Amino acid sequence: MRNEMFLGSTVKANITRIEGNIVTRHIDIITTEEPLEIRIYHSGLTGMEHTSVAVTMRTTLNDYELAAGFLYSEGLIKGREEIRRIAYCADDDVDQHYNIVNVYLKSDILFDSSQLTRNFYTSSSCGICGKASLEALELRDYVKPSSDRPTVIAGIINELPATLRKSQKVFNKTGGIHAAGLFNADGELLAAREDVGRHNALDKLIGWGLLAGKIPFHENILVVSGRVSYEIIQKALSAGIPIVVAVGAPSSLAVDLANNFDMTLIGFVKSDVFNIYSGETRIIKSK
Repeated sequence: MRNEMFLGSTVKANITRIEGNIVTRHIDIITTEEPLEIRIYHSGLTGMEHTSVAVTMRTTLNDYELAAGFLYSEGLIKGREEIRRIAYCADDDVDQHYNIVNVYLKSDILFDSSQLTRNFYTSSSCGICGKASLEALELRDYVKPSSDRPTVIAGIINELPATLRKSQKVFNKTGGIHAAGLFNADGELLAAREDVGRHNALDKLIGWGLLAGKIPFHENILVVSGRVSYEIIQKALSAGIPIVVAVGAPSSLAVDLANNFDMTLIGFVKSDVFNIYSGETRIIKSK
């Protein structure tokens, strides 16, 4: 298996800085963005076959987690027990070896390509765009989180974005990358992942949990560094996350989906204030 850390998450760029009438030359650090194709290798009528399921623009970190998390959050695999191995492309006639991740399913797993209800082309800023229909997601066999757990003290919610921010190593260098973090109910950061795309960052986090055998995240809190789209809630729901906290605003579809599945959705979190859009019963005002 090839080393997953083949590329850096940042690159250098020559820039010109204008400050009033002063012009200076500098070297800036910017976030890497590269395409990643995700392929599934599975048993077919003529032996092992492969299906290309997605191309996404991502930051070159945690590619195996991104592939596994994407397949799981989109319902294309049911668990890590279906995966035999994950590797970068080894074909000699392919130039972009490290921009293709192959996920090999076990031989007894039947992959139904009809599950691909949309062309999974995404971009780093794309959310729900390209879905065959919203109904296709809503019909998936999701399990509603428990309506009474976990409970979280309001003051802990206020602290979560700052805690996540401290863990953002790439953001500290570039100022231009999203993050998704998993916390327990006491506000302890369990894992964090970064990517130029907010939904990629979440897929990486879900992939980490999947490959480590930690999913579902029934007792945990998801914190995202930006806004919350429908797709963020859908992916959180697939991982069993009951509470989603965001620095920014939720969309109307995100609020609707959170309400439909009794999830707690919180936005505009600052050090002294936040908005609860659904699931208020999980938040307690004081100890």
